[in-house]
Amino acid sequence: MTKQVAIFASGSGSNAENIIKHFENNSNVNIKLVLCNKKDAFVLERAKKFGIPSVVFSKKQMEEGEILALLKKEQIDFVVLAGFLLKVPDEMVAAYPNRIVNIHPALLPNYGGKGMYGMKVHEAVVAAGERESGITIHFVNEFFDSGETIFQARCEVLPTDSPEDVATKVHALEYAHFPQVIESVLEKL
Repeated sequence: MTKQVAIFASGSGSNAENIIKHFENNSNVNIKLVLCNKKDAFVLERAKKFGIPSVVFSKKQMEEGEILALLKKEQIDFVVLAGFLLKVPDEMVAAYPNRIVNIHPALLPNYGGKGMYGMKVHEAVVAAGERESGITIHFVNEFFDSGETIFQARCEVLPTDSPEDVATKVHALEYAHFPQVIESVLEKL
């Protein structure tokens, strides 16, 4: 049976597009919806380009259960957070146990938690003089960046690297691994 997947994103959507392309010819996975909490986010253009319906919503709508109701109505089996910055409500986590995955641009548990996203993470990694960074793909629970780790990949951080250099290396890991890890999790459902 085809798994119905929803992608949540808040920004450009390059990871979302990479995931959409990965599953384009996979009859077992249907990227059914793209959901976004910012009406001017470029991810909405990316979804349109691939003919995937998108929904823009407010934090309030999410907190009040409207988005969970929409996921149930659309018979969504699995949720992917791809650069989504809002905390997932506890009710949604409970409704999708081990069926919501997130990607974080660092090696959790380091550099995770509220307010740690995007360039803020890479700036913190460089400021701390870390020798490596990477990505963590994890299940979502009730707390920021603390669900069970599914996969990590590492990259070297050179003493001369800027936060932008680290971001470039981390993005390459995201594009290389996130779709495949999602696929392997879906195969086990």
